[in-house]
Amino acid sequence: MHPLINVQTLAQALTDERPPILLDVRWHLAGPRGIEAYRRGHLPGAAFVDLDEDLAGPPGVLGRHPLPTAEAFTAAMRRAGVSADRLVVAYDDADSTAAARLWWTLRYFGHDRVRVLDGGYRAWVDAGRPVTTGEPEVPPGDFTARPGRLPALDADGAATLAKSGVLLDARAAERYRGEVEPVDPVAGHIPGAVNAPTLGNVGVDGRFLPPELLRERFAELGATDAADVGVYCGSGVTAAHEILALTVAGVPAALYIGSWSNWIADPAHPVAVGEF
Repeated sequence: MHPLINVQTLAQALTDERPPILLDVRWHLAGPRGIEAYRRGHLPGAAFVDLDEDLAGPPGVLGRHPLPTAEAFTAAMRRAGVSADRLVVAYDDADSTAAARLWWTLRYFGHDRVRVLDGGYRAWVDAGRPVTTGEPEVPPGDFTARPGRLPALDADGAATLAKSGVLLDARAAERYRGEVEPVDPVAGHIPGAVNAPTLGNVGVDGRFLPPELLRERFAELGATDAADVGVYCGSGVTAAHEILALTVAGVPAALYIGSWSNWIADPAHPVAVGEF
């Protein structure tokens, strides 16, 4: 199943006898909580999923956004109406950063029918599609989380891949170089990692670049379907967006879930600064 869906195709699918489950996962790292945006307007029938509460466990040495337990994720997805046999479509404001985390996490826990609305809420509104402020009564789903269905890395695996394969750092270039660090207490990157800022995966409208352009972008960094590829970011959120872009490009990749926030929790881990 292609990981993306456009507005027209989604609108048609919502008229089916068994329409997709819509999940609104708008999230603002340094602003109002996503639930506030959801209450101001969302796709009809969409349930809200909180990235911090539903798609991550408590922050700590495992990272700022470690994976939730299978039990907690099962409960969250059932509350949102997710069932194993129903297509799920996730969306956020526009660029799919948060929606990609939901896409990856659902697939990691065993749900194969998940897509992301390309361009998100903005694309839906710009196309003149209806929105609502009413919160739907969502029938409970029957999804059961079974972890390990996608490749994932821990710190040791990321360090090995940085030497033997291609480890992409999805953060902004200035964070990769260690010039600034607005979130974590240590600046820099994993030695051997290659910078590939996730914003380079989308256009100004928030939609993903065409597959051929994504393939070209990643190939220039050594990330092809012939290489072992992994991705990390600050806490594992934007890295999932990079995984989604790589999937569109036809390049399999593993996610370092704990990412930089987990790496620096161990003072024995080396830190690099600068371009390499």
